[in-house]
Amino acid sequence: MMNRRERLLTLVLLTLLRPLRTTRANQSMKDNLIHAILFMAVLMAMVLAAICLADMVPDAAGKPHPYYSGLQIGGDGAARLEHVGLLGFSFQCLLLIQINLLCILGVPDRHRTYDLLGYMLGSLAFMLVVAWKMYFGHQSFLTTQETSYLFGFPIATAWQTYGTWLSAIPLVLIYSIGFNKFIYSKEDEKMFDALLAEAIENNE
Repeated sequence: MMNRRERLLTLVLLTLLRPLRTTRANQSMKDNLIHAILFMAVLMAMVLAAICLADMVPDAAGKPHPYYSGLQIGGDGAARLEHVGLLGFSFQCLLLIQINLLCILGVPDRHRTYDLLGYMLGSLAFMLVVAWKMYFGHQSFLTTQETSYLFGFPIATAWQTYGTWLSAIPLVLIYSIGFNKFIYSKEDEKMFDALLAEAIENNE
């Protein structure tokens, strides 16, 4: 048997988990999001299968160093990426799209506004630009054997080193700065207080 405190906590949790009334437009957006996430997952699985079935390249995992025992050296970089380079880049892009779709799905229906979608689209665009710079910057180096440097790294490596974590900052800002607008608004807080008061009253 649950004591009074446990019954109260259970009632509050059940009340909070009770789905709020959603409009037909919000439900349609949620359905579209779920379908898009499923579609992205299928595409990612297909790309992974293509990578697994791609032709093997000699010395793709490195080869023994001619002078130092136990040390590996890389082979032909262009050859290593010949069959899987674009596939890997495609998978990265699909993964970034999937991350943003899942973030949007995690926002309550009533807070999935056009403002949020615009911010998320901007965040995704930034991520895709960084991924583009990393891959095609490296491809350019493999073709020309020339590169410029940024903060001590070749351009492609600099985009990977600095751009990867910088590109995630917009998502953090959307969550932190937009918390009261997109995650838990003042209206949500008032609704919670009302539900809590109702739960307490029903248990007295």
